[in-house]
Amino acid sequence: MLEYSISNTFISVKYLSSSKNPEIKRLRLLSQKSRERKKQGVFVIEGMRELEKAIAGNYKITGLFIEEGFVSEFQVLTTRLSDADLFLVSTSIFEQISFRSGSEKVMAIAESKNHSLSKFKLKKNALILVIEAPEKPGNIGALYRTAAAADFDGVIIANPKTDFYNPNSIRSSLGCLFALPTAIGTSQEVITYLNDNEYFIAAAALQPDALAYDEFDYKTPCALVMGTESTGLNTNWLEASHQHLIIPMSSKVDSLNLSVSAGILIYQARRKKID
Repeated sequence: MLEYSISNTFISVKYLSSSKNPEIKRLRLLSQKSRERKKQGVFVIEGMRELEKAIAGNYKITGLFIEEGFVSEFQVLTTRLSDADLFLVSTSIFEQISFRSGSEKVMAIAESKNHSLSKFKLKKNALILVIEAPEKPGNIGALYRTAAAADFDGVIIANPKTDFYNPNSIRSSLGCLFALPTAIGTSQEVITYLNDNEYFIAAAALQPDALAYDEFDYKTPCALVMGTESTGLNTNWLEASHQHLIIPMSSKVDSLNLSVSAGILIYQARRKKID
């Protein structure tokens, strides 16, 4: 156990220098295994930008891991997170556990949140993104980043195919995963929630009655629904949608990348709402 003076206050720091240390083993396990994250109700955050967004999103940080030689750079952070266990990690071990090849010097363990629909409370004229059956963590992160940039009010994930707290989702979102209220449920649960709360459901789908995305008014409260690149939306969503939307494109191509398509619709919805 070491002691550091931060802002004239001495704090205790446990030094970790072995890959066999239980704390290091736990950190690595949580980074790699969705089952462990769900079992323990916690997940791993790497990077100061992501950690700042998690703190702003009221996530409880229980453990803070700083690479040796960089404690002084995180004085404000350690003061803010005085209730978290603080660990100083040797450079060689930090490089082993980091999934960013040591470019970041801080990692943390945070408690997961309850993402049930019953706790998803937004303002009356909310504009939200619904993602149905997302499989790729990178796509999820990119969608969150775009939705946050466009100042959407929240995100609902229906029938998720990957763990919400996957490190790749957090990394690709640049921490925006923590910036938006999120609910998770089955497609039918989400459809019921949207109908009960009188959301207008606008789904991106290649259907005979589909309207060009820039001709729709995006009435609020509005749920903009996106499916997967490979299969699109399931039948339940096609039937529940109040309006199908398409993005007109050249005959030279038959589809766009999911995050690109979502970005076009998200910013159009934001523009129409502002107008």
